Amino acid sequence: MKKTLVFGASLKPNRYSNIAINRLVAAGVETCAFGLRAGNVSGVEIHTNLDKINDIHTITLYLNPKRQQEYYGQIISLSPKRVIFNPGTENPEFYNLLEKNGIEVDVACTLVLLSTGQY
Repeated sequence: MKKTLVFGASLKPNRYSNIAINRLVAAGVETCAFGLRAGNVSGVEIHTNLDKINDIHTITLYLNPKRQQEYYGQIISLSPKRVIFNPGTENPEFYNLLEKNGIEVDVACTLVLLSTGQY
């Protein structure tokens, strides 16, 4: 399956990024996570830097557009095949940067994609 980075991961169980980690793991997707606070969700370590993260197929974003700006270069340098912009993360400026770098943009909900078998 497509190795996925949950970007903007939270330790709080009611956050969509946390739910996404749980559902990705349950679906058998190799999952890693990046967030502001280190911790563990469903056996997935949340990293606070991107140094040890590589070979990513998909990045699923859980950061609002303003917070995304500081990570544009780092996300592009990970060379993912696609970036999923979940509800509330839509960012046309970033879409253009990603597409110019050959990265697919998917404006969708990771939870819906998983539940409908479209992930």
